[in-house]
Amino acid sequence: MDASPPPSVLPTGVDPAELRLRLSAWYHTRARRLPWRDQPTPYRVWVSEIMLQQTQVATVLPYFERFVAALPDIESLARADEPTVLGLWAGLGYYRRARFLHRAAREVVARHGGRLPASATDLRALPGVGAYTAAAIASVAFGLPEAVVDGNVIRVLSRLVALPQLTDTAPGQRALQAVADALLDRSDPSSHNQAMMELGALVCSPRGPDCATCPLSPSCAARAAGTQERYPRKRARTPPQKVRACCGLATDEAGRLLMARRPAGVLLGGLWELPGGELTPETSPQRSLQAHLHERLGLDAEIGRRLGVVEHVFSHRHLTLDIYAVPAARGALTPAWYDECAFLDAADRARVPRSRLTDKVLEAVGHG
Repeated sequence: MDASPPPSVLPTGVDPAELRLRLSAWYHTRARRLPWRDQPTPYRVWVSEIMLQQTQVATVLPYFERFVAALPDIESLARADEPTVLGLWAGLGYYRRARFLHRAAREVVARHGGRLPASATDLRALPGVGAYTAAAIASVAFGLPEAVVDGNVIRVLSRLVALPQLTDTAPGQRALQAVADALLDRSDPSSHNQAMMELGALVCSPRGPDCATCPLSPSCAARAAGTQERYPRKRARTPPQKVRACCGLATDEAGRLLMARRPAGVLLGGLWELPGGELTPETSPQRSLQAHLHERLGLDAEIGRRLGVVEHVFSHRHLTLDIYAVPAARGALTPAWYDECAFLDAADRARVPRSRLTDKVLEAVGHG
């Protein structure tokens, strides 16, 4: 039986069965065709859910197609080396997701015979799989009655019940899960969860929700009060930390660019970049870059003019990156901090895994 949420959470008179019917009718006429819906194998659903963490569907689509074309099943992902996995992920961001996915595939092969476990409990034991992702895989791929509460669903449910709790706190998350559990269509949890996520993505948007076409609108407490955009309620966000850094553009006699692979365990670990590092307040950018090139690559470099500047926002950092010419450098390349370094031509640069930040840097200096 459906769990009943606290009386203070559900609006008076809301009939879960009626909401399910309206939601189902809407979904079966409005659902987008997506590759993981057309072929909802456990592996494809899993890869899509990991990619969709903090990333929109339109952004994910080409990366998903490329990834599953190269690594079509759990076994091929488990056999792949990390540079291959990161290369296929390059540009999608949040690279820990790719590393967790890779580690999890190897665990599935080693501990589950290459078959993704069906239960949400077993799924949560895999690297990179939290409660939301486990519920999504269990319900969509295996048809188990697990209610999904992702960012889109949070928006729908918090408006539906005018949730007073902050949704990024434990009490708010418990209240949301209670409502989601009560509304879940246990006869078809796969379609129900996808419908809830689709409704949040297409109709119940953060700004200017299209309440006129929403199947849940007649029962929505926030819409009745005209307070849709006040929900979900969250704690005030801490602004990203402002960070300045520098990198150097050095070439050899053949015009190849010096690039280096960042070590594992740091931001953008395992990805290639123009070498450099963060600035210190007491040192000029040129001096900082000289020090970084010496300490990290063993080079005594002459720093030339500034070629450009790139800004990039991570989830917790706002980076301003100055790019300098390096017209001359002496010493044998000896990666100390970096894992690897090499002079790469355009074809080689296209093959190594890079971040979107590095792509922006290369574009800024005419090597994109």
